[in-house]
Amino acid sequence: MTVTDYPRLGERLYRQTLPNGLRLMVAPRPGFTRKLAYFVTDFGSIHTDFTLEGRKIQAPAGIAHFLEHKMFDLPDGRDVSAELAALGASVNAFTSYDMTAYYFSCTEHFEQALRLLLEFVSTPYFTEESVAKEIGIIDQEIGMHLDNPDSRAFERLAEGLYENHPIRIPILGSSESIREITPELLYDCHRAFYTPGNMILCVVGDVQPGQIAQIAEEILGSHPRAVGQKLRHWEESMESTCPETALRMDVAMPMFNLGFKCEHPGTGEDAIRQELIGDLAAEALFGESSALYLRLYEQGLIDSSFGGGFETIDGMAMLLCSGDSDDPAAVRQAVLEQAEAIVRDGIPAEDFARMKRSALGRRIRDLDSFDSTCFRLCAYALSDYAYFRFPELYEQLEAAQIQEFLRRVVRAERCSLAVINPLEEV
Repeated sequence: MTVTDYPRLGERLYRQTLPNGLRLMVAPRPGFTRKLAYFVTDFGSIHTDFTLEGRKIQAPAGIAHFLEHKMFDLPDGRDVSAELAALGASVNAFTSYDMTAYYFSCTEHFEQALRLLLEFVSTPYFTEESVAKEIGIIDQEIGMHLDNPDSRAFERLAEGLYENHPIRIPILGSSESIREITPELLYDCHRAFYTPGNMILCVVGDVQPGQIAQIAEEILGSHPRAVGQKLRHWEESMESTCPETALRMDVAMPMFNLGFKCEHPGTGEDAIRQELIGDLAAEALFGESSALYLRLYEQGLIDSSFGGGFETIDGMAMLLCSGDSDDPAAVRQAVLEQAEAIVRDGIPAEDFARMKRSALGRRIRDLDSFDSTCFRLCAYALSDYAYFRFPELYEQLEAAQIQEFLRRVVRAERCSLAVINPLEEV
């Protein structure tokens, strides 16, 4: 097991790849009573096409989220959530576009809870009856999702930006697609991606790293198993698919998502550097102290809901902003013009230094959260990067990199605007 200290953050990280292929990370928190464990698979809603043992499989949209729900069933009918609750552990899970995570936190009985987490996530059990029952439950969840304006705005933006990338497809799938899910397909997905060589176990707390490794190998075995090979037929031009879309829902005033298509940064250090550049570009353009924010706020074109950021998942990236506005098209034009001004005039040195300090400070403060620390360690490990090295990268960034990013990305042909308008008055 390797041990790396990060003096600037006051962090120490233990890392090991077990014989079965599982990547283990432990960030100790001596003296803390709370402990948190994340068990993550490199499998999300976009990974529906893959090969397994020489077979090509095309799974229905929503299967990763469906599988997450079904993993809480065990063959003997035990109630996993109740057992963890009896240990004083709080358990949950989520599915994103490119990963699925199962996690718990507790203050006592950590080893027992960890064994149970590893057991239920690695033990598939699906029947025709349980799958049929779950279809009804998830169908209700899809219905609630369709009534959520924020979710619909982002999904319409993704459709407007991308032609081929599966970010166009909701994480939950559709009422039609989930009815194509069978126990056999769930077993295929589990065998392909819920194997130690495709997973990460991350723990934050006052724990013994060697003991965690021993438990993981005991529960998951010591022999590596084949991992499914994802098929990514996601080639995209950098032009948006549709410049503008609109939908009417029960909202008080128009709300919008505005996005710009970016090249995917790949993996490793260069990828994370590009992400930090994107974050700073969003701060320069959309931040609360930016010239654009102040001007649009004074003009009444935006309110305090306005904000933006840089998003990246497997195979795609975008710069985006969102908020409420009576004139989203005017906001779009102002964003394009302000990006041109930053590219032309530059970013004052004192402003850039302040932006970097602010961004670095936010990430350091996030380390106070066990949940944020675990999530980021796992997400960045999937991109082949040691997250605790981020202060070094901030030091290397220059204002010219932000200007070049804005020059390349914030262009009308890369842009899409998704608007949710209020329902028409009767």
